[in-house]
Amino acid sequence: MNKRWKILQADTGKAAVLQESLKINPALCHILATRGFDSFDKAKQYFRPQLTDLHDPRLMKDMDKAVQHILSACSKKEKILVFGDYDVDGTTSVACMYKFLCKIYDPALLDFYIPHRYREGYGVSKMGIDFAKENNFSLIISLDCGIKSVDLISYAKDIGIDFIICDHHLPDEEIPPAVAILNPKQKDCNYPYKELCGCGVGFKLITALATELNIDEEHYHCYLDLVATAIAADIVPMTGENRILAYYGLEKINSNPNPGIKALIFLGGIQTKLSINNVVFVIAPRINAAGRMDDAKKAVQLFIEDDYNHALAFAEMLHSDNTDRKEADSSITAEALAIINEDVSLQNKKTTVVFRDHWHKGVVGIVASRLIETYFRPTVVLTESGGIATGSARSVPGFNLYEAIHACREYLLGYGGHFAAAGLSLLPEHVEAFARKFEETVAATIPEHLLIPEIIIDSEITFADLTQNFYNILSQMEPFGPENMRPVFVAKNVLDTGYSKIVKEQHLRFVVKQDKISITGIGFNLAEKFELLKKPVDIVFTLDENEWNGNVSLQLKVIDLRSSET
Repeated sequence: MNKRWKILQADTGKAAVLQESLKINPALCHILATRGFDSFDKAKQYFRPQLTDLHDPRLMKDMDKAVQHILSACSKKEKILVFGDYDVDGTTSVACMYKFLCKIYDPALLDFYIPHRYREGYGVSKMGIDFAKENNFSLIISLDCGIKSVDLISYAKDIGIDFIICDHHLPDEEIPPAVAILNPKQKDCNYPYKELCGCGVGFKLITALATELNIDEEHYHCYLDLVATAIAADIVPMTGENRILAYYGLEKINSNPNPGIKALIFLGGIQTKLSINNVVFVIAPRINAAGRMDDAKKAVQLFIEDDYNHALAFAEMLHSDNTDRKEADSSITAEALAIINEDVSLQNKKTTVVFRDHWHKGVVGIVASRLIETYFRPTVVLTESGGIATGSARSVPGFNLYEAIHACREYLLGYGGHFAAAGLSLLPEHVEAFARKFEETVAATIPEHLLIPEIIIDSEITFADLTQNFYNILSQMEPFGPENMRPVFVAKNVLDTGYSKIVKEQHLRFVVKQDKISITGIGFNLAEKFELLKKPVDIVFTLDENEWNGNVSLQLKVIDLRSSET
């Protein structure tokens, strides 16, 4: 699949001023300037994040109300239920809040609740509220959910249960009748940083409670590894407070992790220092697998466990769920690709809609993302559950998927989501009509260029720039994530040394040179472009370290290449 290359342009004046003060490679100054770190002070703050730069949690609307209500409930010996969603953000949020409340309150008057993905669905559930009522809980603290649950929180209020909502999703016009709502995205909330994840909002409430009770910061900074895991998994911007929290959370993961995280690292076979990338691709899938394949309650049990051996037992359950998830994901993706590959009419469309009644509901969203890797277009994957076709949709960058699904609502029983991803349900007999309407809608509205993947390139560079010192500074730009991605470079007029080769039939092992400087690299799934190396090429890559037999060297992780003549 051919890709579009877009090289970012920086304000050359700002980049030059930065280079003058920082005395580092101009390409790095170019990147810092494009990311808004265009002065010495901003760059210093970026390279040296400080916990003291975190905002006062009391700046968040309703924070004082939430703190006073929790302390009042504690003084009255009320029972408190900590409620959260079944994904990484939800389960880590619940674990942090539950563990902290156990420090300041009687654990016998506390419990936590994670809704079952298939029996209860996403967010606050009636079953959860009824559980609270039956067990005499008078306060529910909801984390990573609740902002849209107007009717259910009204129901809870009617039966004598108060709610404190900690959420980060965009509120609707009508907000629930909770005693306090902590969400920086509320229109009238003056909290300076708007992009916290659910666990981040919960951490702010914990910080405010600790401050009110004069509790030392070590008693809540100990949850930073869980907060960092949530930030990484929830794909929130790696800017501002998120970057500070992730930076110190990652430090804790690598020095003194929560026993649950330590057990997941062991089962994931990671023996080197963890990066955010490891958290996203090794830790997070195992946590998410609990809710996808079974019951996510055990993810919370994993994180609140203080004994490593007990934590390992829960981690092994999650590891097993993840193995099942991978098998389901792999087999369904293969089956879905076969459906498309055997039907020319499906291959030529601007959308993908595939449906089989036996596919596992917990992985259809992952499968949709996998299909986009091959057929780059808005994609819907459906299965059947209880006589209803249900599934997940994923978009390509830049296209509003939610609006396209909204335009097909005449065929749907329900739908919800946002710009890039959505969930939907419909009667099986309406799948074909929905697929036709979805194709018509997308074909009429999607610009052609959005159907070609785009690679954002941060800077042009030469092999002469690629020194160990350059890589060391690059590493200080971690943790990477949305709005602070790992820098992508382009090197032009690169020649093969004659030693590049295809490995394992689909990958390319590069040994290339530019102006007499040679460097090695790996390009996954680029074997079909091997012939291009007969002439000078431009290559797009990220820079990595490779360790072999105790020797560490720089290597390119090649993303794409094309002839220098084009």
